[in-house]
Parts: sequence; structure tokens; C-alpha cells
Amino acid sequence: MTKQIQLVPSARPFLKWAGGKTQLLDEFNKRLPEELKSGEITKYAEPFIGGGAFFFSLNQKFFFEHCIIGDANEELILTYQVTKKSVRQLIDNLGILESEYLSKDEKNREVLYYEVRDSFNRKLPEINFQKFGTGWIERATWIIFLNHTCYNGLFRVNRKGEFNVPFGKYKNPKILNEDNLHDVASLLKTTRIILGDFTRCSKFVDDTCFVYFDPPYRPLNRTSSFTSYSKNGFFDTDQVRLVEFFKELDKKGAKIMLSNSDPRNEDPADTFFDDHFSDYSIERVPAKRMINSNGDRRGQINELIITNYR
Repeated sequence: MTKQIQLVPSARPFLKWAGGKTQLLDEFNKRLPEELKSGEITKYAEPFIGGGAFFFSLNQKFFFEHCIIGDANEELILTYQVTKKSVRQLIDNLGILESEYLSKDEKNREVLYYEVRDSFNRKLPEINFQKFGTGWIERATWIIFLNHTCYNGLFRVNRKGEFNVPFGKYKNPKILNEDNLHDVASLLKTTRIILGDFTRCSKFVDDTCFVYFDPPYRPLNRTSSFTSYSKNGFFDTDQVRLVEFFKELDKKGAKIMLSNSDPRNEDPADTFFDDHFSDYSIERVPAKRMINSNGDRRGQINELIITNYR
């Protein structure tokens, strides 16, 4: 009998994130392992959580005894932790900042945006990302504010870890969604959140676990690279490490799904993923390319869905 429960029906991503998977959820749902539907899978791991679209979607459909999410992006994990531990204060802070922002004309909104961005960057050296502190709540407030008012909803940092996305001219941005933040916090109370490399989930994963990997996508070409979601980037050497980790978890009996860009969109001879995942199921599905400095290059492409089951 399928083991299902509606945990937090309306919980959904509260951050905009490059490579968000909302548009691919239908394709993912068509390819869920049968053991998840039958209730044999009781755990879920997502080591590249990003905006968490798949994480939130799955938890609306299935009951997991344990979940673990993680990311190497310090600011992202800080924001998830604050939402989990101090959602009430976070909501209060966002409400004040939203009211101030929406009361201004466009010129003064831009001034406020850069004031917040400058404060965010200036206080970076004061933040201990390993230990929760009162400064985390203020920082999470700023992250959500900047995320919903910056250009194109990007999160991008330079090599110093400084947020460098310019102001976005939105007429009525939704900075605070109180109900959703409460729902997210409720779900996160039963979720372990870890900062660091994707391999940190290894001890958690066994044959009762479903794992989804959504790494920073391999660039389709030299100009489309968007690996700066964290200051350390994510390169082909990391993609190869991920392949080896995928195989390691496969040996443990876990059910695994991985998505990535298809390099053959640009170069039919680029068989990077076909070669590395030759022993697994590789499917190409249509998706829209959302991030590109050249608007003409946004549009329909193929993305890869790779699984260790059929």
C-alpha cells in the first residue's frame, strides 16, 4: 500500500534560484522509483538543495521518516537554518523591510536596495557560518529581500563571496510570504540541514533512501557558465567526483536521480555525461533555458535526467 500523507500542502520554494526545477517537476514525477510509491523508501536526500522545488514537491506527496538537504553555498544554508529555527523573527524583519521598500518610488527603492546590498557585503567577515547567531537572522532577511528585488532573481557572488547582482526594477515584488514561510519552517523541523560538499550525505544514504542530485549545471558553452552560485565554483573535476559518488551510492542500494544540462545542445560530439553514466538510464527532456546574457539564446533545450533504475 502506498504510504502517503499531506505534510505541508502549500510549502513551496521561498527563494528564486538559478536552475530551479519547477518546470521539470512533471518529468521527474513520471520517473519516480516504484519503491517510493510503494512506501519501501522512507528517506530522502538532496545534497544540492538550491531553491528546493523537488524537495517541497515530494514532501507534499510522500511521507519520509527522515530527510537531509545540503549545499556548499553558505548563504543559502544559513537562510534555510534561520527559516527552520527563527521563522517568527524572520517574518517580522521581512515585514518591516517590505513595508519600507514598497512605500518608496523607484529611485528610492534602488537606493534602499544598494544600501542593503552594501551592508550585506560589508558584514560578511563578521559571519560565522558554522555557528548559529543573532546576526544570522538579519542576514537571512537581507538574502530574501535581495533575492526578490535584484535583477532576474539571481544569486551570484564574486570570488570574495560578495553579492554583486544589480537592482531589479520590479513594480510590486512579493518580498514576504508569511504563510509559505510558516509551512516551510514546519517541514524543515523534521529535516537535517548540512553545509558542505555533496559527499557529506554518504552516511545517511542506504537502500531505503531516494537521492536527487541537482548540481550546478555543466556550462553549455564558454559564455553560458553559471557556476558562481558559490565563491568556489563547480567544475568538470567536481562533475567527475559526483559521478564516482553516484556509483558509490548505487552500490549501497539507494535509488538515485540526477539532472544536468545536455552538452550536446551546443556540441553534438560532447558526450561527457553519456560516457560517464554509460551504465545508467539517460533520458533527454525538453526544457527552457532561463539564464543567458543574450536573450536570443534563451529558449528550448534538452536537459538530462539520469537514474540508476528504470
